[in-house]
Amino acid sequence: MSNIPARLLEEVRRVAPQIEEGTLVEAFATNLDLREPTKRSKTVTVLTTTELLVYVEDALYLREACENVKQLSVCHGVGCCYVEYVRADSDEIVCCGRADNRYQGMLGQSVKRMNHYLRYGDADFSRMKQVEEAICPKCGKPYPHGTHVCPRCASKTRAIRRLFGLAKAEWWRIALSVVLFFISTGVSVIIPMINRIMVDDYIQNTQAEVTSVFLLGFLGIVLSLLATNILRRLIGVVRSYFLTIAGNNLIVRLRDTVFRKIQELSIARVSSRTSGELMKRVNGDTRQIKQFLINQIPNMLEQLLLLVAISVILFVYDPLMALLILVPMPLVALAFRMFWRFMRVMFNRRWQVNSQGSAILHDIFSGIRVVKSYGMEKREEERFVNMAAQERELQLRIERFWAVLMPMLHFLMGFGEFVLLYYVGTQMLAGKMTAGEMSQFSSYASMVFGPLMSLMHFPRQFMNMMTSLTRVYEIMDETVDVENGEQKQIPDLQGYIDINHISFGYEESDEVLHDVDLHVKPGEFIGLVGKSGVGKSTLINLIMRMYDVDEGSICIDGTDVRNISQEALRAQMGVVLQENFLFTGSVYQNLTYAKPNATREEVIQAAKMAGAHEFIIRLPDGYNTYVGEKGHTLSGGERQRISIARALLHNPKILILDEATASLDTETEKLIQDALAALSSGRTTIAIAHRLSTLRNATRLVVMDKGSIAEIGTHDELMEKQGIYYGLVMAQREMTKMGD
Repeated sequence: MSNIPARLLEEVRRVAPQIEEGTLVEAFATNLDLREPTKRSKTVTVLTTTELLVYVEDALYLREACENVKQLSVCHGVGCCYVEYVRADSDEIVCCGRADNRYQGMLGQSVKRMNHYLRYGDADFSRMKQVEEAICPKCGKPYPHGTHVCPRCASKTRAIRRLFGLAKAEWWRIALSVVLFFISTGVSVIIPMINRIMVDDYIQNTQAEVTSVFLLGFLGIVLSLLATNILRRLIGVVRSYFLTIAGNNLIVRLRDTVFRKIQELSIARVSSRTSGELMKRVNGDTRQIKQFLINQIPNMLEQLLLLVAISVILFVYDPLMALLILVPMPLVALAFRMFWRFMRVMFNRRWQVNSQGSAILHDIFSGIRVVKSYGMEKREEERFVNMAAQERELQLRIERFWAVLMPMLHFLMGFGEFVLLYYVGTQMLAGKMTAGEMSQFSSYASMVFGPLMSLMHFPRQFMNMMTSLTRVYEIMDETVDVENGEQKQIPDLQGYIDINHISFGYEESDEVLHDVDLHVKPGEFIGLVGKSGVGKSTLINLIMRMYDVDEGSICIDGTDVRNISQEALRAQMGVVLQENFLFTGSVYQNLTYAKPNATREEVIQAAKMAGAHEFIIRLPDGYNTYVGEKGHTLSGGERQRISIARALLHNPKILILDEATASLDTETEKLIQDALAALSSGRTTIAIAHRLSTLRNATRLVVMDKGSIAEIGTHDELMEKQGIYYGLVMAQREMTKMGD
């Protein structure tokens, strides 16, 4: 019962008080009626050690003995999801729960626990993978797809603190810059005082005699103005230098942190976002943060210090006048506060549309061959233009908002200038203020209006930065669902692979594999066969630990792969996947990707074994030929042979082949099969092939069907059995005859 939330447990005890302590296995609640699609009703489904019970609005609706319940499953409806099972005695499908799609993750986890108990009679769910709640506990809204961070509830103060926490190594540069800010502010305050002395004592002083001493004093005042201006600019240069270094170091560190975090995430988490979106977070968002830190923050800090210093002087000089000049500030702050939520939503929407546009561009350029092959240039142009139009409309909406708001705020802030003009004029007319004092006072007042106008633009710049910072932290705060094991190496690997009753689903609500149990001895060649979509590639992905199993375990030489570091695990594996991906670079660089220190002789030998040497030496620059993005300058068969050679060069203890010879002609396939036969000798090999003839050297064939192992045996044994494998072989023979 420890897996059932306390609130749900209380609900179960209320509607079903007859359930004895210790007999409750699992329960879940849903919010839609089981009979009427549009009606809402509270439904509680309970699994005990003996029966499945369903309560609708506190009344018992369904009772089913456990032995009559086949595997439960979560299905997708229109705007909803529902749980159903099949009765063992009649194969009748029965619905036992229906809810909004936001319940999908919770239902999936509960159903997997129920299936575990129905399958094994064991209520210990400690080894089952725990799924995070997909709903924000604060606002109750679902998390954005692919993340477990709520952008609405993310603390802005905490985000800023974290950003400055990353800058610990740059604190001395930042502290020095702050000191220079204070010095620069002091120099700026002195300049109007020097101007007052120059005007009153020299320019407006009609009673003074123009002597050499007078002219020398005037020259001193002018030189003082020159020196203070030069000093202020020199301070600005030094300050900008240190801030630029600190900002760039911080962004490099932040960008590296985001990139490393993306690499730590599982294939499932990375695949939930587009490549364009991830690239925008690593490059675009971090660049936006950098610009804010280097450009906006220093300017804001300087203007704020200047505002405080000048405000103090004005209050000392004339408190009433200073108050009249500064009184619009709270009104401006209130206006920004009122529109804060609107601005945040608009900037978030613009970010999302811009990210989608980047993803579309990435897709088009990556798949340009497909685009041109089908003559879809115009269609893709329209798709991109439509997305750009959406971004344009959002940007125009933002600009219209600022175009209306900012002139009103500027007028409000400029009201103090009219007050200042009236005040200075009356003081001079009354003879209470000299021209120099007027110049000094006007300079101070204008120095107040400048920072105020600059600070008015700060919220927009801050919102831009916060949008990017929130998106970056979404990645950084993602839970690593495939955590690295503590065991850093596997000494004397033999090649035992034990797959112990595993179950797995890519989504919380589905189950691609269930109760798969397979034990492979060192040196065995295991062939995985079956129809498309039965879970063959999923199984080898789990062996490589691209994902973690939801239930059960996979062990290498008796050690759970979850306890082994991913680097140590994959260092013992050679992989040729169905997708033959080559990196931008030379053929030689692609061959040595998994073994950078390989000698040229080793590279050539591996290429010969894979049947790649002959076509490589015919390329314009041989092994140094540049293959282009994803290797598209080569044919599919050539890319596949390079992928095989890359795995051969790695010299693995465990070899995994996913349709390794699918793109090869018959003659080349024969050469590679002979090479793979030699390579697999003494190594544990697991191979997937739809062309069953390629598995003729397999020690055992494992036939998969509907996510489970249906048959195991040699070719002769399975043919004699005349089951699923026999049907696959016969179907391929018929296809071969038709091809002939």
